[in-house]
Amino acid sequence: MAPNRRLVSTVHALIVGFFCLYILWFDDAVNANPVWGDPNLVKLNVAITCGYLVYDLVLLACNWKTMGDGFFVCHHLAALYAYGYVLTRGVLPYFANFRLISELSTPFVNQRWFFEALKYPRSHWMVVSNGVAMAVVFFLVRIAVMPSYWASVFATFGTPEFERLGLGAQVAWITSCIALDVLNTIWMYKIARGCFKVLMGRGGAKVKHVEDKQSSPDSKHVNNHTD
Repeated sequence: MAPNRRLVSTVHALIVGFFCLYILWFDDAVNANPVWGDPNLVKLNVAITCGYLVYDLVLLACNWKTMGDGFFVCHHLAALYAYGYVLTRGVLPYFANFRLISELSTPFVNQRWFFEALKYPRSHWMVVSNGVAMAVVFFLVRIAVMPSYWASVFATFGTPEFERLGLGAQVAWITSCIALDVLNTIWMYKIARGCFKVLMGRGGAKVKHVEDKQSSPDSKHVNNHTD
């Protein structure tokens, strides 16, 4: 069950992530009016994500003892809460789509799980490479984008478009974004700490291996030969 969940998650992340980039780069209507722009393509992307989130919540509920994770539940519920307004009212298309760029880090997270399931040692070069890539991409698409995202959010405050949203949509938008960014910051800290430990452990293992080799009787015997 867990491998299927990870595979579905990766497929979803790739579809939604690249679709998100396409909209950000080429959908002029959404970019011109981030609050009330034409939401058709964004609603399709958000609908795919909502379908996946509901699927994942059901899967977690049915297998809570082995797969349950409170952070995932909070993340999914916060996203569904905000995306419900996008699907029902077509509001905030730019901001809803922008949040989906974070999915581009998910394939690396899932690949780490597959490496662990396959019993790859943490010092293996593929595990280390994936871990570094995961940390870098996670930071770029979830942490580094926060300042520009919130600058765009604050720029809408007090505008007629913002007032048209109404209190319900405003609260759903701001509170869900804060919750998601808090979760992303916590996850970034855990990922960075884990990546640092693996890199330091890998370096330490190499040093220890060289020292053991140099101090071993066999190595001394070989080094003492001059012929």
